[in-house]
Amino acid sequence: MVFEEEAMRVRALLLLLGALSLAKAQQVVNVYNWADYLPPKVIKLFEAQTGIHVNYATFDSNQDLFIKLKADPQAGYDVVFPSSYYIQRMAKAGLLLKLDHSQLSGMQNLNPRLLNRSFDPANEYSLPYDWGSTSIIVNDKYYDPHSIKNWTDLWQKRFRGQLLLTNDERDVFAIGLRTMGYSINEQDPEKIRQAYLKMKALLPNVKLFNSAGTQPIYLDEDATVGVIDSGDAYNIMRINPHLHFIYPHDGVNLWVDCMAISANAPHKSNAYAFVNFLLQPKIAKMISLSLGYSTPNEKAVQQMPKEDRDNPILNPPAWIFKHAEFEGDVGKATHLYLRYWELLKLSA
Repeated sequence: MVFEEEAMRVRALLLLLGALSLAKAQQVVNVYNWADYLPPKVIKLFEAQTGIHVNYATFDSNQDLFIKLKADPQAGYDVVFPSSYYIQRMAKAGLLLKLDHSQLSGMQNLNPRLLNRSFDPANEYSLPYDWGSTSIIVNDKYYDPHSIKNWTDLWQKRFRGQLLLTNDERDVFAIGLRTMGYSINEQDPEKIRQAYLKMKALLPNVKLFNSAGTQPIYLDEDATVGVIDSGDAYNIMRINPHLHFIYPHDGVNLWVDCMAISANAPHKSNAYAFVNFLLQPKIAKMISLSLGYSTPNEKAVQQMPKEDRDNPILNPPAWIFKHAEFEGDVGKATHLYLRYWELLKLSA
């Protein structure tokens, strides 16, 4: 009898330990983000404050993210970071969870100009993580920054063989579309063809296409004028004061990278906890100052040092929104952009 009671106690203890181990094993969140897009110290703070372990994986492009989730809906990712123009596509494919706003805290701190955009009305599937512009950069040792005001200026003969353009079809065709007064999200085949011809006419001025290594190219002055993401510009301009970032007056091209939860997220409550953590002003500030990209969190901006708060790259001026357009989904026209992009690169 004593033996049976002892055995029962042992079984109960083992069951309890098993339950505790299972609970502990479940305290994870699987994050799928761009490389070098979340400071490690932020992850450590989240883990310390919540006890939730972060499994962090990275992708190189929105296409990689889309293909991964489409091919394996049960891949196990909880929080993902698609760009604005992929939100609609992923939502239509059933890859994103419709957000329960009652489980989100801190939305009131977000810049209303970045909410309820056409790529995600009412923010049903995403919240802005960071944002910025792909605009013009120039080295004043070689060119007067005041002499460049518009995208159309890049076609001037003085820039022959000098321009660095991003290695991205949407960025490049947006320039051509802007100069003709078209939307950067154009889906009309004829207008896309015209943008291709416009950019083909710019090729004599193009030195190279590059996205991944733009910072050292401008710092080493291998390129002295061209196109760059605002975050890269912010970082290199702190090193080289001769570099200037220019918002084109004939149209500013804006992008937003977003936070979303996978439709099949295995740890939904932990996913909400992770998103809410990133929505905290002090965390958003930390991310922005570390990466050099603009934060959508207005309270985070208010907490920044005055030098950063007043920086027009880190915190773009309100006037740019009057001439700005956000990158969105182009639907079935995607294949046209890719086709003309291949033709453009072959002509370079």
